[in-house]
Amino acid sequence: MTDLRVALITGAARGIGRAIALELARPGMVVYLNDVVLGDDAAWTREKVEAQGAQARLLGFNVADAAAVQAGIDQIIKESGRLDILVNNAGITRDNIIVRMKDAEWDQVLEVNLKGAFNCIRAVTKPMLKQRYGRIINISSVVGVMGNPGQANYVASKAGLIGLTKTVARELASRHITVNAVAPGFIQTEMTEALPQNVKDAMLAQIPLGRFGTPEEVAYAVAFLASEAAAYLTGQMIHVNGGMLMV
Repeated sequence: MTDLRVALITGAARGIGRAIALELARPGMVVYLNDVVLGDDAAWTREKVEAQGAQARLLGFNVADAAAVQAGIDQIIKESGRLDILVNNAGITRDNIIVRMKDAEWDQVLEVNLKGAFNCIRAVTKPMLKQRYGRIINISSVVGVMGNPGQANYVASKAGLIGLTKTVARELASRHITVNAVAPGFIQTEMTEALPQNVKDAMLAQIPLGRFGTPEEVAYAVAFLASEAAAYLTGQMIHVNGGMLMV
């Protein structure tokens, strides 16, 4: 394998996606930062990635748009000649209890969180098969395993990612392409910071370690799965949840 490593991270402008980009960034890396809107957050992430010695390039597309995804992957291959690491991190929520959930709320979440990952995996498969190497990492969630009231759409999408991970891992293993998942628990982000204290307290009560995780702690797991140290892991899921769920 060439010394050049090329990675694509979806939903990379902030939060967990940004932390993953920064953890992967180092000299010899080309990091493509994807988001549906490339604003100030994406520009800041690009600046920080480059400050760590990696090349950073912004790539705007909606992962739910299969044609846009394919065009983005084609651009990466044209510019960099290969794609070694795909991190499917892009995701949205549209929470509601099942009796009140609208068709649009269900469809939007499944389109981005699950079909978006499928679109990206399908688009990277040919170049990865050709180079006989690849690392695909899907960001699932603890609730995709244990469920969560008011999030039937989100939970279904994250549970679907687990099944997708296992199936694609079996399909691609013979070409040295590994496919794994990371399932974060409650992570300290802008969303959790905005929650009322009583809601935070109820969430923390479920976590044996007694604190929220950080985006960086999720990124450490992703970086491991993207590394040569994880060459014999495929079809697996790493739980990063502070003991909230033990399997």
